[in-house]
Amino acid sequence: MTSRLLNLYFAALLSLLLSGCGYNQFQSLDEQTKSAWSEVLNQYQRRADLVPNIVATVKGEAAFEQDTLTQVIEARAKATSIQVTPETLNDPAAFSKFQAAQGELGSALSRLMVVSERYPDLKANQAFRDLRVQLEGTENRITVARNRYIQTVQEYNVLARSFPNNLTAMIFGYKVKPNFSVANEAQISVPPVVDFNKK
Repeated sequence: MTSRLLNLYFAALLSLLLSGCGYNQFQSLDEQTKSAWSEVLNQYQRRADLVPNIVATVKGEAAFEQDTLTQVIEARAKATSIQVTPETLNDPAAFSKFQAAQGELGSALSRLMVVSERYPDLKANQAFRDLRVQLEGTENRITVARNRYIQTVQEYNVLARSFPNNLTAMIFGYKVKPNFSVANEAQISVPPVVDFNKK
């Protein structure tokens, strides 16, 4: 009888400790980060799916710069070749590799759009204009999805670093998650050069 009472006492004490240690919060925030990450991946996939149509439309412009198209095609191939698993969220090296590949694709697409401005026939092409609008919308969606992910990871990481929750994180293996970062922080601190005399 006393051993049973003692077991009940320890079970009640354990449940009280677990409820106050942030365990359930870790579960909730971990699921939120996975959900936010899924949305980021969804938007990146949407962008990758637009690339073949954009490339096919641009190829119709006979004199278009082949180097720019090649960079876009190669960047898309690299970005879509990286296997993304739920463990990517807990592996800073894999996360960084994925982020770099997506950054390369974004940069290549930006260069393609800038270069396309030099081709009046391409600018007048309705299919290209539609694809450009879709790409701009997708880039906006990527930004929104990344921001949501950044916020959920921030909440998770604050919980993982705060006392006494950091003890729970240590016991159950909840590590701080990597977050998106600016690829070239030094470059964004330099103001852009505007030259109105350039043609």
